[in-house]
Amino acid sequence: MRSGAKVAVVGGVFAVVATGVGYGGWNLYNGLTGSGTDDVTTRSAPKETGPPGADEVEKTAKDFLAAWAAGDGAAAAQLTNNAAEAQPLLTGYIQDAHVTKAVISPGAAVGTKVPFTVEATVEAGGVSKPWSYSSELTVVRGLTTGRPLVDWQPSVVHPKLTKGTSLVTDAASAPPIKAVDKDGVELTKEKYPSLGTVLDELRKKYGAKAGGTPGVELAITSEDPNVPDSTLLTLTEGKEGTLQTYLDAGVQAAAEKAVKAYGKASVVAVEPSTGRIRAVANNPADGFNTALGGAQAPGSTMKIVTAAMMLDKGLVTGPSSSVECPATVTWEREFHNLKDFSLGTTTLRRAFARSCNTTFIKPVKPLGQSAGSALGETALKYFGIGAEWQTGVPTFDGAVPASAGAETAASYIGQGRIQMNALNVASVAATVKGGGFRQPVIVPQALDDRDLATAQPLPAGMAQTLRQLMGAGATGEGTGARAMASVSGDKGAKTGSAEVDGQGDSNAWFTGYAGDLAAAAVVDSGGHGGDAAGPVVAQVLNAR
Repeated sequence: MRSGAKVAVVGGVFAVVATGVGYGGWNLYNGLTGSGTDDVTTRSAPKETGPPGADEVEKTAKDFLAAWAAGDGAAAAQLTNNAAEAQPLLTGYIQDAHVTKAVISPGAAVGTKVPFTVEATVEAGGVSKPWSYSSELTVVRGLTTGRPLVDWQPSVVHPKLTKGTSLVTDAASAPPIKAVDKDGVELTKEKYPSLGTVLDELRKKYGAKAGGTPGVELAITSEDPNVPDSTLLTLTEGKEGTLQTYLDAGVQAAAEKAVKAYGKASVVAVEPSTGRIRAVANNPADGFNTALGGAQAPGSTMKIVTAAMMLDKGLVTGPSSSVECPATVTWEREFHNLKDFSLGTTTLRRAFARSCNTTFIKPVKPLGQSAGSALGETALKYFGIGAEWQTGVPTFDGAVPASAGAETAASYIGQGRIQMNALNVASVAATVKGGGFRQPVIVPQALDDRDLATAQPLPAGMAQTLRQLMGAGATGEGTGARAMASVSGDKGAKTGSAEVDGQGDSNAWFTGYAGDLAAAAVVDSGGHGGDAAGPVVAQVLNAR
């Protein structure tokens, strides 16, 4: 055992105590043998194969947890299949996270997985606080040695740790903030879970500008300087600074509630007259912020941009322009309308309202050599898609890359290599409603005088036509009419479904506007846009 360790009996169960860290659970840690490095064979006996047995799982987990709890991170790391990556986190538990006591209690193994709980004390600056959480480990067979080893993942030490992150207790990297909405209502992670990552980003970037002072915290920090710290435990409260945002607490609450109806969904609301972001919501609420950072094919919501391109290139002149809507069209491969419906010769307004794929693919041929780049040029020129947005938090700002062949045809209906998220698509709808692109913003530009992206205003005739097309999509026989039925006032909408390789149901997309609010939502595997994403957007618009 480590120098200074002593054996004690606690309630009839042996415990190891060293440098103030204790282990409770299985019997006394019996010492370590061999090396956890999975590249060196340390036995002369034949190498074991197959999954570890129950006894091997129990002993490996016991030895690992005991070594970790005894403060011997190096020894614990040797019982994993990646000692080089495991050791810094395990030794840092005491050195960097300042954990002065930890009782680790394993639960019953389930196959090769062993759950456990940690009851710890963190101390810094003369202040100590309790810290508890649950995690689990998995025992695997070493590929080279055949020995049972803990399958190393940072989440073993704490479930929120990922590759490139660590636990640190120190003065916070940024002062705490009290974020408030446009009317001064406080926005908290507890009340609005989807704002967790947004508030972390805002704190990192604007905490000092908001006038606060940092406290002492246990936080998850990242090697990536662009990733904000995530606070796990506050030891000493700092002084909050107040940060004004453009969010709307009422719209945010509606957005949070709407996405919870689906396993994985995102929605964003933007004010067309200003570009101000009024709501951002995801389900699941924690983890990656798909609403702002996602990159997925947007399906037929892209037909808004395609229609703008057709108008800009003179392929159509207005909503009453005559277009063809056959059941199928071939451009290196065959493209179909939903259930192969056909409208024959019809108007652009009706083809848009019914979301006729073939109508929006047929322009490929007349555009000739420029077909592969025309859509991206229009997206950037009028909608700011692909420009570098400065919203106040990190965002993915859309991509409409040049294409060729069948990929070009697919891009005109929002498939192929096009990538968007709910923020991008909400901005497209807001651009139509407002008559021009206003880069979305979540906090005032004056905070840091950042440069906002710009685009050309929509020509008056184009803006009027696009509003009429989206109006038809939200009423009458429009594919978005049922979802938008409860939404009052001047309104417009566009549905979308995006096929994903290997996924049974398409992702459902929907965007719409009413009054001075536009919103877009995506529901993974939601099927038809009007059925899944449509109700999400309607709930958000009705909260205006």
